[in-house]
Amino acid sequence: MDTTPYGLRIRVSLPFEAAVARATEALSAQGFGVLTTIDMQQALKEKLGKDIGKYVILGACNPPLAARALDAEPDIGLLLPCNVIVYETAPGASTVAAMAPLAALSLVANVEIAAVAEEADRRLRAALATMKA
Repeated sequence: MDTTPYGLRIRVSLPFEAAVARATEALSAQGFGVLTTIDMQQALKEKLGKDIGKYVILGACNPPLAARALDAEPDIGLLLPCNVIVYETAPGASTVAAMAPLAALSLVANVEIAAVAEEADRRLRAALATMKA
């Protein structure tokens, strides 16, 4: 698994559609539901006439973690849900990446939020790891 200052990323030998389905399943196994799916390829084509490769943003939410975060910090909704992206890198190959909760939620100086971030990070890493297997 690769990490960036703001994300966790894996590359998988799966066609785009299979990678999206597998990511959704892996997130579900870790207690995340996908609340929104934004098709960036379609949106940029419609709004700007710009052609890009297959690319979606999945707005993933773990309700118990979200509830804990909102109880601790009502404005934390500005940083929710956890975004997960899937994009095609080549025929039969895709990248799946998730926001790094520790980085995003470190903006909030609150020990309860830090605990939520640690659990969200663990769960997102576990979801990505199952996709790599």
